Amino acid sequence: MKVMLVIDHPYGADSWEDVPHHRSYTAALAHAAQVGLRRGGHEVDMVDLHADGFDPVMSAQDLAAWRTGSPSLDPRAADYQRRLLDADHLVMVFPVWWEAMPAATKGFVDKVVAKGVAYKQGAGLRPFTNLTALTGVTVVTTMSTPTLMYRIVYGSAVSRILLRGTFGKIGVKNLTWIPYASPERRTPEARKRGLDALENRFARVGKQGHPRTLSQRPDERDNL
Repeated sequence: MKVMLVIDHPYGADSWEDVPHHRSYTAALAHAAQVGLRRGGHEVDMVDLHADGFDPVMSAQDLAAWRTGSPSLDPRAADYQRRLLDADHLVMVFPVWWEAMPAATKGFVDKVVAKGVAYKQGAGLRPFTNLTALTGVTVVTTMSTPTLMYRIVYGSAVSRILLRGTFGKIGVKNLTWIPYASPERRTPEARKRGLDALENRFARVGKQGHPRTLSQRPDERDNL
């Protein structure tokens, strides 16, 4: 299975190691997912939005291309579109800022998951996905807000915007959100358990007794 793994963090994907002043638990989770997938024999197409210098702002030219259903005029976004169309599964890893995704992730959605490329407008208001190879989307997030509070008080904004409101709306199935709450308040041992659990979860994908899709019910260890 070919998995497109998109990470959005200013420090970049290479900040997964425990180096003071240049370390990111978000990057560590992305690295754990990558290691697990490769252990499971899958091909990983890593996209580091910040290292790539991806511009998330929709320009007038970008909007004109979106309206006509044409590939993006932004070479980086057009490259991402080609890679997304070729992917069997999409994994997105990012921190939750002010209850939603950072700008680069939102820009990825705006410019890459575009009309005429990622989906076609169906009869009436219902669009239909062109991502026919995609078995599902898995979102992995870090956030300071406790998971229960995020769900009850803030309404799981990431799930509503990115999963149901974007990929679910265009017809992609098997949508999963894996939240890692308050990593800064966890012990190093607890953070490592979370990384190990995520790596093992991705390594099991496609094995006997486990579905080919990454969308499985999260186990309790995922929130350690």
